[in-house]
Amino acid sequence: MQLDDNNMERFSMENNIWHGVTLTNSAVRKINKLMEDDSIMLGLRFSIKKSGCAGFKYFLEKVTQINNNDIVYETNGARLYVSIKAMPFIDGTVLDYIQQGINYVFKFNNPKAQYTCGCGKSFGL
Repeated sequence: MQLDDNNMERFSMENNIWHGVTLTNSAVRKINKLMEDDSIMLGLRFSIKKSGCAGFKYFLEKVTQINNNDIVYETNGARLYVSIKAMPFIDGTVLDYIQQGINYVFKFNNPKAQYTCGCGKSFGL
């Protein structure tokens, strides 16, 4: 981050060093299974959108076409596509695939998230 003329922090893409996004072994297995079951799927896209009571919400969607502004993280064949615009908000996140009760869900362990809403569906910085 840099300070501008008003002493406000300003994000600079050129001066940033990314830590990246990490996949757990469980997430790798699930993404590989999804790719195996869908022959046109290239991986998952991990993004965020303004939503929810805390400010941002995570989104995962199947990728069938690559965007030029995506960063691709690959682990043992599992590919995670992340928009460069989302990186300041999710850099350092670990994506896991866990069992909660009788359901399995992707879980986001984001060190940049300072709080989550009561229902756990959104996060804030």
